[in-house]
This record gives sequence, structure tokens and C-alpha cells, in this order.
Amino acid sequence: MQISISNTQRLLAGAVLGMVVLLWPSTPGAGAQQSVMAAEGKDQPFVIEYYYKAKWGHAEEFLTLFKKNHYPVLKKEIELGRMLKVSMTVPRYHTTEDGRWDYRVTIVFKNASIANDNFDSSVVIKQLYPDQETYKREEQRRFEILDAHWDLPIKDVDLDAR
Repeated sequence: MQISISNTQRLLAGAVLGMVVLLWPSTPGAGAQQSVMAAEGKDQPFVIEYYYKAKWGHAEEFLTLFKKNHYPVLKKEIELGRMLKVSMTVPRYHTTEDGRWDYRVTIVFKNASIANDNFDSSVVIKQLYPDQETYKREEQRRFEILDAHWDLPIKDVDLDAR
């Protein structure tokens, strides 16, 4: 059995493909990011959870480096009004290895626009850490000792809403 495609069908398929290419976001995730930002109110807090899974035996080292080099930057962003709150939690018990995480950092941004604005923290980092070589080496180490890291924007569900 042979399927024949008419010139009209070929032109139609080409037009559809062309529209998809034109309308497709130029950066991966850009469409989803814009949708999330549109769905969230401009003045509503926007929450992202950041999960860190350290290599076995390195969780405390990760926490030490996080508190020394990253937490002060986050606190500075709170002072600047970009973030409302930063907190960290750890699991009370263990899970399976594939679902294991050691630290969850929850950041409440002022709004979705600020959470996605590609803020350049280099000025803040240079002010807080004049010894940039040590800072860069320790930050590299903080990520070397991770097995996994993922970011998860979240939103509350109003269980009483209809």
C-alpha cells in the first residue's frame, strides 16, 4: 500500500511547521516561564524550593559552605527587597536513595518578575567577599560535593476554594 500526499497537503504541512517555528519560544522554558509569571499576580509572593543532595559524608561540609558563602548573599537580597524570606529544612528521617535530598532551601521572592529577572549578584558578592579567589574556590567545592540539585517553583493550593 502506497500513501500519496498531494501538493496541497505538503504546502499545508509546511505552513503549519513554519508557524510552529515562528511561535516556539527562542529559549528553552521561556514560554513556561512567561506563563507562570502571567498566572502569578505581579504583587504576589513567588516561592521556589531549591533541593540539594550531597554526596555521602559531605552534607555538613555543604551546609558549612552554604552558610559561609551563599546565605549572606541571600540575606543581602532580602535587604534589597528582592526576597521576603529564606529558610532551610532537612528531612527528619531518610527516604530511598533515588528520592533522597539533604537540604531544601525555600525562597519567597517579592513576586514572579523578580524571581525570574536574572539579577546579577556579582556586585553584592564582590562587596561581601573581597577575597574572590577563596570565594570562587569554596563555591566550586560546594557544587563538587553535590550528587544532585534541582529548583522547584511552587504555589499554594486553596483547599477551601470552589
